[in-house]
Amino acid sequence: MLKRLLIFCMCFLASGKTDKPRQVIITEADIISRSKVSETAREGAQWPRFDDSRRAYFRIEAPEAKEVVVHCMGSDMLMQQGDKGCWYGVSRPLPEGFHLYRYIVDGEHAVDSESRVYCGWRGGVNGIEIPEGPCGDYYRIQDVPHGRLNDFEYYSSVEQRQRHCYVYTPADYDASGARRYPVLYLQHGMRENERAWAEQGKVGEIMDNLIAERVCRPMIVVLDSGNIGMSLFNYIQEHPKATELDFGADFIPIMTNDLIPSIDSAFRTISDRGQRAMAGTSLGGRQTFEVTLRHPELFAYIGTFSGSFYFGPEQLGMVYDKVFTRPEDFNSKVKVLFLGCGSDEDFGTRAMSDRLTEMGIANTYYCSEGTGHEWLTWRRCLKAFVPLLFR
Repeated sequence: MLKRLLIFCMCFLASGKTDKPRQVIITEADIISRSKVSETAREGAQWPRFDDSRRAYFRIEAPEAKEVVVHCMGSDMLMQQGDKGCWYGVSRPLPEGFHLYRYIVDGEHAVDSESRVYCGWRGGVNGIEIPEGPCGDYYRIQDVPHGRLNDFEYYSSVEQRQRHCYVYTPADYDASGARRYPVLYLQHGMRENERAWAEQGKVGEIMDNLIAERVCRPMIVVLDSGNIGMSLFNYIQEHPKATELDFGADFIPIMTNDLIPSIDSAFRTISDRGQRAMAGTSLGGRQTFEVTLRHPELFAYIGTFSGSFYFGPEQLGMVYDKVFTRPEDFNSKVKVLFLGCGSDEDFGTRAMSDRLTEMGIANTYYCSEGTGHEWLTWRRCLKAFVPLLFR
């Protein structure tokens, strides 16, 4: 029999503060009986877990530790030691979707050996998935034809080294002979890399399901690192003479000079601006604007998901060579300008869309209800964005 465990029901408070929840007496057997294993657990592992009320349950073996904390959603939660050197914690109900977490054992970061490791927070970090329910079937593996996520390496003349990216090809790519496909370049956000959309974003599952439902055209999707794997704060610390505009700026020539030509050479793409799109999340949204608006000869479709632009709606008439002050020219060249966000975040996307509309710039605004600056928002944005492409 396992002895009784003190488990904490946490309240996620302000970032950096340790929660002080009320205590509830339960056992590990109680947890297992009332909860399910998260899909992020390694094969055969039983943790992390979640229950029907969307509470997350965590466990880590650290018999010599004096204090263990789990960091999740910007807050720290004290865990309680139980039997055999294991520490336990339970959260308050979490939002649906994917959430990163990390253990802090006596002040040192530790990775959960029972969970898969994801990119984020500038290093290996764990994650837990709180299922969305039936409406989230679009990002789950279904009984449909499946595309392939290809590892692809190319040489960057800008960096003078080999670079790695992922390239999604639709299910009929290998059997379609000489058929060529439009291309979507899809970027991640800060402290992530090319793994983010492949793993947290579930881009392969989303594209397979949407293509099978015939709500979007079969297309190639390219996932590359935007060179923003650290935080902006760390970048400025390491480059004292740099500004926020320099962060990730080196990816723009890499994409235009190296990545696009390499993809067009290695895959059966339609190498025409009218069959090429780009979108990005958060800081990847700003990179999307930097590439597409400075190189209109390359892209006809533009998407930002919770875009972080470093300027507000009142400055739209002054940025990118005042491109937004020429609505007739812009609308004739850009077939879709998509601006998406979550209802629970404050990135000014709605105000940006409204101001563009006032200026005569055609755009599509999308809001993911009940989500914030997180992967469920961006999965939903992708689902709404790709049916608009290449029509």
